[in-house]
Amino acid sequence: MEIKISTPRQFNFIRTVFSHGWCELVPFELNKSRSRLVRVVELPDGSPVTLTISRAGHGIKIDAPGRINRAAAAKIERDVRHMLRLDDDMTGYYSAVAGNAEFEWVAREGAGRLLRAPTVFEDMVKMICTTNCSWALTDKMNAALVNLLGKPAADGRRSFPTPQAMAEMPAGFYRDEVRAGYRAPYLKELADSVASGAVDPEQWLSSELPAAELKREMKKIKGVGDYAAENMMRLVGRYDGLALDSWIRSKFSKTRNKGRIASDKKIERYYAGFGEWKGLALWCDMTRDWLDEEGN
Repeated sequence: MEIKISTPRQFNFIRTVFSHGWCELVPFELNKSRSRLVRVVELPDGSPVTLTISRAGHGIKIDAPGRINRAAAAKIERDVRHMLRLDDDMTGYYSAVAGNAEFEWVAREGAGRLLRAPTVFEDMVKMICTTNCSWALTDKMNAALVNLLGKPAADGRRSFPTPQAMAEMPAGFYRDEVRAGYRAPYLKELADSVASGAVDPEQWLSSELPAAELKREMKKIKGVGDYAAENMMRLVGRYDGLALDSWIRSKFSKTRNKGRIASDKKIERYYAGFGEWKGLALWCDMTRDWLDEEGN
């Protein structure tokens, strides 16, 4: 079955898909030409299905195997719109960077939409798995979660595990099988809290809390510090945090400070003029060279 979706005028499929590392973590899969994004999602009845998402004229198309009923098709469209940020209003961001010669490319190339998972829960689990470790280790932990706890689709690919599936496993599972190290009890506690209803990460998407208060709410989850919380804030549409880490500090020093080490305060001052969009401006600035203007 094929589902077609129209996209905003300044939507850039490749820039969105390749906006950060999520596209490399299952259940996402990016083909070598970067022209198609594969993703396993769950239908309303909980059964997994593998989607192939690609550009189609001025929109995108979603290919799903077999026959899909109306409710399933609606769920697929909602998930894809959410993952690709199709309903995000980027006009404020593009206005904020307008007139700045170093950032005029942003609107021209349709940059700024950051790929996310269908659920905030999945994003949070993955974010915890990025803390204080290499990307290779993040990939291994994430793959173990999917391969050991995800539901299999017809083609053998697996969905991301639900909070309930993760909550059923003891903390030792995350230590010994997932190899999550010190993160093991954090993953267990997060899954337990979400599965029981004590914590609802999905409501962060529509929260009316000021950014500082929402960040504090996120940091109540064990294993979530400033870095993880500010990255999560970007994925729920709040962009005033910089989420500084060693990679960003190094990249800024090379690209904006003539190779000299820059203090966090200097980095903050550089992007301060973008106001509530400064975290997104920093991220686009630091990742601009991941793709050229043709998307290669």
